[in-house]
Amino acid sequence: MAEKAELTLQEALEAFDFGAPVVGAIRYGCGHINDTFCVHTQPEDEICRRFILQRMSAAAFQHPDQLMKNIIGVTEYLGDQIRNNGGDRSREAMEVLRPSSGEDFFTDSKGGAWRVYPYVEGTRCLQSADTPELFAASGRAFGRFQQMLRDYPADTLFETIPHFHDTEDRLKKFKAALSSDALDRAKNCAAEIQFVLDREADCSVCLSALREGKLPLRVTHNDTKLNNVLMDKTTGEGICIIDLDTTMPGLSVNDFGDSIRFGANHSAEDEQDLSKVNLDLSLFDAYTQAFLEGCGGALTSAELDYLPWGAKLMTFECGMRFLTDYLEGDHYFATHREGQNLDRCRTQFKLVTDMEAHWDELNAIVDQYRA
Repeated sequence: MAEKAELTLQEALEAFDFGAPVVGAIRYGCGHINDTFCVHTQPEDEICRRFILQRMSAAAFQHPDQLMKNIIGVTEYLGDQIRNNGGDRSREAMEVLRPSSGEDFFTDSKGGAWRVYPYVEGTRCLQSADTPELFAASGRAFGRFQQMLRDYPADTLFETIPHFHDTEDRLKKFKAALSSDALDRAKNCAAEIQFVLDREADCSVCLSALREGKLPLRVTHNDTKLNNVLMDKTTGEGICIIDLDTTMPGLSVNDFGDSIRFGANHSAEDEQDLSKVNLDLSLFDAYTQAFLEGCGGALTSAELDYLPWGAKLMTFECGMRFLTDYLEGDHYFATHREGQNLDRCRTQFKLVTDMEAHWDELNAIVDQYRA
């Protein structure tokens, strides 16, 4: 188990020049991967300035040097794009504050890797969208992310988590877990297992299109949930994409699809009453319109064609991951009750079924906004 971050917090605080005396540092946010602190400083005759200090998870990210090269490269590129377009660089893109040593991050005496970002004031981070307008605002923000990075050489980025959205690899891992059935749980989920096996060919749809050159490799965020967009408190617009740890080469349709999986329904992820789990076509419509508006024509015609596939496959992949973890003993996704991962799997598969039932409508919605 990793050492508590507080043991080396003071080391990290002393490694960075915050431009003013540090008057406090407290645990911050709802994240479960990295150790995050909000650092308060007090400049003379000015209001308090805040920073986000994080110890990167050694379990999730074994190569912090590669992780930070990705983030610095992308954030500096975004900064240039924002300045060139007359935007506010300090609010519209994350910025890495390097340690006093000049390195990309600080390594403490226990081997922990730390980084700092200036806090973006006047924003809020939401865990769920209370209105369609907020969901759409996140879509515009993620669309702009694609638009601004359209010419960034994706193949220069490191793959920070190998095979993260590789549906073929996820299928392979599922089959291995099923074959082993180490805890004799397969008998509890025969219908869910068959659901995956009936859609085995789907796992190759987008990856085959990539291999054949139909879909381009892009810089993708790979975790496009609402809580990874900072919303302006005054306008309600999404102004800054955060949590760039999974930013790496990928498919734009997957970024679109993961947002739909997360946001275009009203149920809890582990809802046991599947009658409450439904794809909301009006939310799909609102997000699609906003996302494509943000993209500003950056996507190819083929990418537009495959957007519904992105939604279906990201949802299917997530359900398959929950099912795999259930078969293996719930060692990856934290659970608080028996069968929780199986319930999570079932909600995702219900959404997939809904998408399949409304497939023509999903494509019609994309066609409506593709111009």
